[in-house]
Amino acid sequence: MKRTADLFSDLPGGTLIREGLSDLQNGRHTVAACLIEIARGRFVQSGLLPERDSAPRLLDPELRLYRLLRAEGGDAYSRYNSLLRELASFQGAFERQKKLTR
Repeated sequence: MKRTADLFSDLPGGTLIREGLSDLQNGRHTVAACLIEIARGRFVQSGLLPERDSAPRLLDPELRLYRLLRAEGGDAYSRYNSLLRELASFQGAFERQKKLTR
């Protein structure tokens, strides 16, 4: 049986999600960590995050994400929307793959 990390290594956004899980666990407030917080409920439901996580929660992850993107420069609005689409794509692909590996 594959490890959980291996289940999404080839999925769209898998690298970003793995990075976000690690960042969140280590208390880093990054773009990737914000994405995990935005979808915390689904990540808990899918078993990628424990329900009672010792990592501190990020407040207002959507606003924090947008502020981080603005600080990086460029078109924060487009990047924000692109990252949310990548997150949704990962979640859908992960759920489909999870069903196939049962």
